[in-house]
Amino acid sequence: MRAIISVSNKSGVADFARGLQEQGVEIFSTGGTKKSLEGAGIKVHSISELTGFPEILDGRVKTLHPAVHGGILARRDLPQHLAELAKNHIEAIDMVVVNLYPFIETVTRGEVSLDEAVENIDIGGPTMIRSAAKNFPSVLVIVDPEDYSPILQKLRQGDVDLQERKRLAQKAFQHVAIYDTAISQYLREEETVFPQEMTLALKKAYNLRYGENPHQKAAFYVEQNVRQKQDGLASLSQLNGPEVSFNNLLDFDSALNILKNFVAPTVAILKHLNSCGLASHDKLAEAYRRALSGDPIAAFGGVVASNRPIDLATAQEINKTHFDAIIAPEFEKGALELLGRKKSLRLVEIPIADSYQLTAISDFRHVAGGFLVQTSDFFSESELQPRIVTNRQPTQQELSDLLFAWKAVKGVKSNAIVIARDKTLLGMGAGQPSRVVSVEIALQRAGKQAKGSALASDAFFPFADGPELAIKGGVTAIIQPGGSVRDEEVIAVANKYNIAMVFTGVRHFRH
Repeated sequence: MRAIISVSNKSGVADFARGLQEQGVEIFSTGGTKKSLEGAGIKVHSISELTGFPEILDGRVKTLHPAVHGGILARRDLPQHLAELAKNHIEAIDMVVVNLYPFIETVTRGEVSLDEAVENIDIGGPTMIRSAAKNFPSVLVIVDPEDYSPILQKLRQGDVDLQERKRLAQKAFQHVAIYDTAISQYLREEETVFPQEMTLALKKAYNLRYGENPHQKAAFYVEQNVRQKQDGLASLSQLNGPEVSFNNLLDFDSALNILKNFVAPTVAILKHLNSCGLASHDKLAEAYRRALSGDPIAAFGGVVASNRPIDLATAQEINKTHFDAIIAPEFEKGALELLGRKKSLRLVEIPIADSYQLTAISDFRHVAGGFLVQTSDFFSESELQPRIVTNRQPTQQELSDLLFAWKAVKGVKSNAIVIARDKTLLGMGAGQPSRVVSVEIALQRAGKQAKGSALASDAFFPFADGPELAIKGGVTAIIQPGGSVRDEEVIAVANKYNIAMVFTGVRHFRH
């Protein structure tokens, strides 16, 4: 049995090669791998001994040779293939152990020149992997160090069955596909937002107990993208409680999208991907108390999210109510000790940005037969300086409440209405087919607190009935995109009741 070993990641390769040698496997290798194995006392032949040809072009060409690929690709069940090997003095190769140049690591570590990136594009490695994977009934192909021990054990027991060989081949083709995707991402011009062809590279982080419902299987995959920093849920660190669930991760994602919009200390309470509580305040404990006041009943069993480290004072307040999870950039020691006493409470640290940054492509929606792809939603500078369209201008307090509500409504499912005052969400209507119904629900949740409040609508009011209902419920200022054919009617109603209304010119649907 003959094997080619040429790996960039040398973890465990010496022990694996030693085990192969004990099984009588003859080993061939290249460059750094050969030196590493020889340093471990393992007998290794150079690839040049197979090819009869030296490495050339600074190592760019060493395994691209018929003596290598003929030995890998020859079908053992075809006499004519074996005859051609004998005629050309080529011996069969039974195992290929290869992983690739660290292209992703190279181009994501900082400032890297194009020349350096290109030099880290592996050619011979993927070619050997594909050749071996194509001929998997006869050739073992191993790209993952995690497979060294199980394969070695199977060899010691006699042989590796066809099913296992097929599994290794699938893994090998996927390994190369992710590698090629990374190279394509790097070489693609940044202004090419929607290329004609595109692949996603995903790596499983871990399995989940189940999906949205117990009968659904689920796992969490992290996108491998050399153009985007790996953050968000990929940086999650769990400190306490049961394993996070599929639904937890959905809520965490919603929380991150909400909190990114706020610079001040802010707490959000999530339930079914919507904020049932949200508040900003200089003191985090007070921000939490105000967020909880938005809907203390709905908050029960939800997720608390903070864009600041959880201190002891905040933890003491949180500890009074049952929650499923708490996420924050950090937990101070006293807070962690207190909250960690609840074994059923998930405590999760996730870095949270203090401003929303536009990324090229970040939103993929799976639909029947394909994907919808869009750039991420973001705030423009102009909409945070909205245009006043009514006779009465908003007061400074109202303007502050309007901008808070506008940031809050972006994170609520459409049709979305938010009522807020003093940087606190008082009521929210979400996901209703009718915008008027969303207004009704928001007013109902806000109750008497709606008097003197600000209202935000994620899209324009198509009729004047929604604003009129809000005004009669106590709202004194409204922020909305505008753009309806009945804008003048809506503005007229606002002027009739002498309330302030501003237009942002930008819609923020969230379906």
